[in-house]
Order: sequence, then structure tokens, then C-alpha cells
Amino acid sequence: MSVQSAPSGAPSSWRRRATEPELYDFRRPLTLARDHARQLEIVSQRFARMWGTQLAARLRATCSVTFETLALMTYEDFIASLPQPTGMVLCQMEPTRQTALVHMPVATMLVWVDYLFGGTGMGDDREGRELTEIEFTVVRDLLQIALDDLHYAFQPLLQATLSVRSVQYSPQFVQAAGAGDGVLVATFSLRAGDRTDTAALMLPAEIVLQSLRDQSGAAQLGPQERAALAAARHELETAVEGVPLDVTVRFAPVTVRPRQVVQLEVGDVLPLGHPASHPLDVVVDGVPLAHATAASHGSRLVCQVVAVEEAAS
Repeated sequence: MSVQSAPSGAPSSWRRRATEPELYDFRRPLTLARDHARQLEIVSQRFARMWGTQLAARLRATCSVTFETLALMTYEDFIASLPQPTGMVLCQMEPTRQTALVHMPVATMLVWVDYLFGGTGMGDDREGRELTEIEFTVVRDLLQIALDDLHYAFQPLLQATLSVRSVQYSPQFVQAAGAGDGVLVATFSLRAGDRTDTAALMLPAEIVLQSLRDQSGAAQLGPQERAALAAARHELETAVEGVPLDVTVRFAPVTVRPRQVVQLEVGDVLPLGHPASHPLDVVVDGVPLAHATAASHGSRLVCQVVAVEEAAS
């Protein structure tokens, strides 16, 4: 293996970067394609304008939100970059039920509360200060309007809707994602009156990047390729629908001892715990799909479906 030497007169930092390898996990490539990054920057700037407008309208003060940076990193790195303590608003994403985060200093939220209650926006800079229940209710309502704007600004890249769930103050205790999971972090400069702070929006990367990949793939296909893809999908669905499956109709299971099993003889009766009035389970590969009752059809014993599991439908 050849080692690239630093040019003469190069600074020591260049030599360190050239000689020290950087770890790269090919299973979790934390790089953004240029066109994907540009799309995300555009929607982030759109969201920043909408957020700044609604803040100015609600707080009745000079407010602005400016998009700063966009980064793809691991959740562990994101948490390590946050100050301690700080404000972290946990948001639930529907229908995926994943967690998004809005990070901003607690002092910023208290400035909002001061404006909303008719104050001059002084806030409270005491270290370790946490929101009271009333203060969090006010901030939650204000942030929920911003999250609704986020859903509109990020369409169609983000189909999920976000709702404010709770607030935490110790980042190391918040398990919003796995330590190695990729997250998209957009940072914004928030100005309210004379105060300017930095806020960050964290979204699970996979849900957004998958939407970007799907759009990029569809945009590169011509009409004939799209038709061929649709025909192939239809053929696959038809083939899957024709796959034979073993369907089992079963009673409720009963627990027996090993000595009862080894002592079984012809003519023995094994009592079942299944009530005669209860329907039987219709099962495919261990998954209950429906409920049925025993019946007869001519000389054959059959089961008549009386209910279908909601998950199966």
C-alpha cells in the first residue's frame, strides 16, 4: 500500500489528514447526493420563511428564521453536538410512529412565552431553567403550527405528519433513534426581537432519503420504461397471488405433560380447552387470518368463516 506524502511546506494539519485513515461504514453511507442535498435545502429554506412569518404574526414582534446548514449524520453524533442541558422537543411522526426532534435553547422558548403574554421579550436566562406546564402548553401550540407548515413545505418528500409530544432537557437520556441510525439535521437561525439563537430540526434520514430515491428513479424513466415497470409489477402480483398456501384450522392449544404424551394409547381421550361455542382459528404460516365454525358440505367437513382479522384485511 502506497502512502501519499504531503507536499513540501504543507501545514501539519494536512499531513495528519493525509496519513490518518477515516472510518467509513458502507452499510450506512452518511453522504448526500448533490441533487438530493439541493432539494432538501430548497424545502428547508421554504420552511424557514413560513416559520418566520407565523412567528412574527403570533408573537407580534420582529421575527425571522434563516436556514443555515443541512447535514447527514448519526444520531449519536447529533446528540454529542448538543449543549447540556438544553431544550429538546420530541415530535411523533404519523403513520410511521418514528420520532423527530426540534432543538432550541430553553431561553428562546421563554422569550416566546414572554411575548405571547404581552411582555417585552426579556425571557429568562437562568441556567438549568425548565418550562412549567403552562409555559410548555403555550410553546407546544406555537411549535405545532410550525410543524404543520413543515408538512406543507416538505411535500412530497415527507408524507408523515408531526405532532408535539413532550420536552426533555438532557440529550443523553433521549432515545429517539438508534445510536448508529442516520438522521438529517437542518439548523436555523431564529431571531425574535433583539435575541438570536440557533435551532435544529432532526428527522429520521431513511424516510426522507427513500422518498428522494423514489422520485429520482421515476424521473429518469421514460414512458416505455414506466409501462414496462408497471407490467412487471402486475405480473409479479399475479404470480404471488397464485402461490399455493397451506391453510390450517386449529383449536385453542392445550398444555400437557410429557408423561401424558408417552402414555397415550389407542382409545384415550385428550380433552381440549376450546369452548364448543367459540369459533376456530384459520391460520396461514402461524398467522391467524380469520375465525370459522365447523360445518358440513355434503359428505365433507368444512369450516365457515365468521370473522376476518383486521390486520389480514
